[in-house]
Amino acid sequence: MEKTGSDRRAEKSTRGRQIGPSAERGAASVEQAGLTALVALIVVAAISALAAGGEVEAGRDLAGTLSRRLACAPRAAGPCRTHPLVPAYGWPLARLARALAPPPEARPGPSGLPLVPVDFRRCRRESCAVPLPGLAGARLTASGRRTTAFVQVEDRRRSLGWVELTYWLYRPGLGWEQVPRRASPAQVDAAAGVRVLLTDDPALVPLETLPGRDHYEFPPGEEPPWRWRVDARYPGWSS
Repeated sequence: MEKTGSDRRAEKSTRGRQIGPSAERGAASVEQAGLTALVALIVVAAISALAAGGEVEAGRDLAGTLSRRLACAPRAAGPCRTHPLVPAYGWPLARLARALAPPPEARPGPSGLPLVPVDFRRCRRESCAVPLPGLAGARLTASGRRTTAFVQVEDRRRSLGWVELTYWLYRPGLGWEQVPRRASPAQVDAAAGVRVLLTDDPALVPLETLPGRDHYEFPPGEEPPWRWRVDARYPGWSS
């Protein structure tokens, strides 16, 4: 049966209104973006409430954790699987920082207990920095804390011909120990085969991307020598 002109126009109009998979995907993407924005607003409100109530440290920890989770959500193969050194310095200098990292050696503390370097955000007492008995340079302390070194990197290869690395080691009651390193371009190239793993010891935290690093409070004698002296970097996520 031959179609009339009005029938053909109606058929074209119907085809134009059909919604295919691509249109559905576009709608879903808009909905996901809106949901992400809503979650971000809720997070900001929660952190502000914590800070206003005096729980600044809790708010800072929550902010760091949530920022890592939000960074992982849209691209699971990126920061979720990469060591913090990589977005802070790039792969060549990240490998160099791991290759030159000092071992987490113990030092006698004020009470006589041996103390290994730890993350000051999670350990401020001697009792949580005591290494496991019989395991020199162990990954964990007796209280389950990671041995940790904070890293500062200055790439001066173009101006002076070397890379300066500073490792800052914190032991409760002893304060900060500075361990400087200097590497030539040849040493940077030589570190190309070094693996950069989240499970390596000590754990390495780049100061340049550490949120709120200049605003932590320390007791007398433990004031960080690096406070207000480290240029910030914003690679998109934090350690």
